[in-house]
Amino acid sequence: MGARIGILGGTFDPIHIGHLIVGQEALWRCSLDQMLFVPCADPPHKRSSQMAPAEVRAEMVRLAISDNPFFALSRIELDRPGTSYTVDTLRILRERLGDSAQVFLVIGADGAVEMRTWCNPEGVLELAQVTVVGRPGFDLRQVDPELGRQMTFLEIPLVDVSSTDIRRRLRAGDPVRYLLPDAVAQFIQSGGLYR
Repeated sequence: MGARIGILGGTFDPIHIGHLIVGQEALWRCSLDQMLFVPCADPPHKRSSQMAPAEVRAEMVRLAISDNPFFALSRIELDRPGTSYTVDTLRILRERLGDSAQVFLVIGADGAVEMRTWCNPEGVLELAQVTVVGRPGFDLRQVDPELGRQMTFLEIPLVDVSSTDIRRRLRAGDPVRYLLPDAVAQFIQSGGLYR
């Protein structure tokens, strides 16, 4: 039996405690050997000129997960050109990990609801066990039933924290303590990000 590897992708603009809770809960609940955090280089669903550069977002991920030996940063989407389609990322990871590895793609309820709009959602479901975690404000009954039958749904502690709200708070000068890992907050402050 091969390794059980979790994939948690996102723009991580910035990474926050909600992402870390999801990663840890999925690691534990799915009995994973490792959780790979995959910052999206060129996200097809989030085009914004105000997004922090990919390398900056990757550094924030590195800082956020550095104290967890079961978490690792994957540069797979940063080191290849073109749009960051999940199905392409999973194909490359499957090649690297080998056929014996079990891959678990961890997505939020928002991703599950929108999955029909993804590039080749059926291919995603063939390449990984799609594991869905709840997210405040999203109704899992809206997931396409055909796709949903092939997903696993996890109930985890819900923390209503979003990168959008954190960026808004930073622009307004509001506190973000405890919403972000301290190292990430210090990195953002020292770099003047999101001002």
